[in-house]
Amino acid sequence: MRTGATTKRGTDFFSRFEEAAQNNIEAAHRLQEFCQDFTNAEEKVGRMHDLEHKGDEITHGVYEALNRTFMPPLDREDIIAIATALDNVMDHIYEAADAMCVYNIQEPTPVACSLVTVIVECTRQLSLQLPKLRSRSSMRQLEEGVIEIHRLENEADMLLREGVKDLFHRQHDPIQVIAWSRIYETLERVTDECEEIADVLRGLVIKHA
Repeated sequence: MRTGATTKRGTDFFSRFEEAAQNNIEAAHRLQEFCQDFTNAEEKVGRMHDLEHKGDEITHGVYEALNRTFMPPLDREDIIAIATALDNVMDHIYEAADAMCVYNIQEPTPVACSLVTVIVECTRQLSLQLPKLRSRSSMRQLEEGVIEIHRLENEADMLLREGVKDLFHRQHDPIQVIAWSRIYETLERVTDECEEIADVLRGLVIKHA
């Protein structure tokens, strides 16, 4: 990890990561609330769209700062990978909520609720781990959180399989099968992106800690 004259600028990258992680937590909680109550769907999805725009602005800020910074605190490809995956987490959360609205879903399935619970925990874990990038000593503490994010992603994989299996092995309205298949896959992609970040964090431990 580079120090010295770049510390102030470097801290700005870390702050942006942490801001994006908090934005994702808020979106995940709003998605969870939406799954518990589908009334006023358009309004609730609109609020999540606002968070998605905020996430885009944070990501653009990272790229702009990276273009201005001669020696960033982390390798450029790692900064880009973290920023992009954080943005994708937000995008997929919004995409899942919007799909529920577009497909006129009337009530959530148990699988959807379970997947959203996993998403909430994944975003929480990321918000706990990303601040540890600020120093070598705290970076050494990343491994436990990385393992937990991988465990949560595996749980989401299993839930996706159970959900799709139920759709195709039991009698369901074909339109509902199409709708929920897409929603389940989108929800699971959120955890894939969280795992992408966990993989980058693990690589940073190897490089710097």
